[in-house]
Amino acid sequence: MSFIVAIDGPAGTGKGTVTSNLAKRLNLVYLDTGAMYRAVTLKFIRESIELDNLEDLSPEQKERVTNLLKNIKLDMKDKKIYLDGEDVSEEIRRDPVNSYVSQVSHIEEVRKSMVDLQRKISEGKNVILEGRDIGTNVFPNANVKIYLDASVDERVKRRLKQNAEKGIKSSEEEVRKNIVFRDNNDKNASIAPLRQAEDAIYVDTSDLSINEVQNKLYKIVKNAKRDSKWIEKGYIMTKETTWKKFERWFVKGVLASTYHICLRVEKKGMDNLPKDEGFIICANHLNYLDAAGIVLLNKRKVRFVGKDNLYRFPILSWLGHMFDIIPIKRGKNDMASIKMCLKALKNNEIIGIFPEGTRKGLEKQEKIKNGAVFLAAKANAKIVPVGIKGNFKLFSKVRFNYGKPIDINSYKNNDDPDWLDKASDAIMDEIVRLTEE
Repeated sequence: MSFIVAIDGPAGTGKGTVTSNLAKRLNLVYLDTGAMYRAVTLKFIRESIELDNLEDLSPEQKERVTNLLKNIKLDMKDKKIYLDGEDVSEEIRRDPVNSYVSQVSHIEEVRKSMVDLQRKISEGKNVILEGRDIGTNVFPNANVKIYLDASVDERVKRRLKQNAEKGIKSSEEEVRKNIVFRDNNDKNASIAPLRQAEDAIYVDTSDLSINEVQNKLYKIVKNAKRDSKWIEKGYIMTKETTWKKFERWFVKGVLASTYHICLRVEKKGMDNLPKDEGFIICANHLNYLDAAGIVLLNKRKVRFVGKDNLYRFPILSWLGHMFDIIPIKRGKNDMASIKMCLKALKNNEIIGIFPEGTRKGLEKQEKIKNGAVFLAAKANAKIVPVGIKGNFKLFSKVRFNYGKPIDINSYKNNDDPDWLDKASDAIMDEIVRLTEE
């Protein structure tokens, strides 16, 4: 599996310098996506592509751009970028490339070509990338997402210093105009605009030196890299050996007894559980102990779907492997997790899922997740709704009310693009009804 670090932000925030240094310190492959777009811009300039009116390319121009992109040769070695075998590292940092790179990067054909290339280069590698849409578009499932920002004044000062060090002559007015133009162009782009990903860590670098920014990001990425090794193990289930079965039986017995002692448990509707087939249990999520109750108080093994970062912690990782908890990257299209769930259902196992996606999701007015319905439809499995009621305080009463199995086929309507969401809402309504019964 790859380990991807995505760093986004406007021009002049120090992305390039910091990313390059972090790559060395953390033994990551540095992919300079900005340089790739600049090299493409230079190629267009050399091939006399009309760059002053890129918003509305004619069919002939689109065909020419497509052909150029198919045949362009980009290579990155030792901090240098080569265009068709020529080192263009210096030329791409000067005008006229500076004036046109933002516009060129907005061309749909260019964006798609570069994104495909970036993903291909990164396959199976530990990579760090910086740009404007790495965490939102290129790698929306990146392990770490960071958004670097800084004031315009600070970015102008940095760019002037950077140009001076490279022997590039430029005025403050020229640099400021270019940065403001790029900001507006990037943030208002119709394709992959510059914006902070919801799960990105925001870092304002205005009052920080490069070393301070680097050290701050180093700690973030190092911790995430360490955690990812544990999380990655969660996707590789340990073998179902005789010792593992005994260990699970023993631990389950001890924890179930403790659960009964600490909480006055009431179970209702247990006869509704299918005996010899795989199915999905869907329940409301009140407390971190409610999943434990469903797992511990059922005779058959229930494999819950839980956040992948559960496997960050050794003790929870040990329990996760013992009870075969299926990790999932929340809020992302986690194909590995989906495949594990479908395989379990095919093997007549029980999967546990909270449609709310988080504790007390209904109270937080979170949108009900449709993953359970999707899996049930794919695996032709039924869903058993469970209404849980209680505050989970010591010696308080907790009730688990199991409803009748629901056949998803009764909701399935391929002509309605929203049927998954509608079915999920209906199941959540039944869960809520069971909590009040």
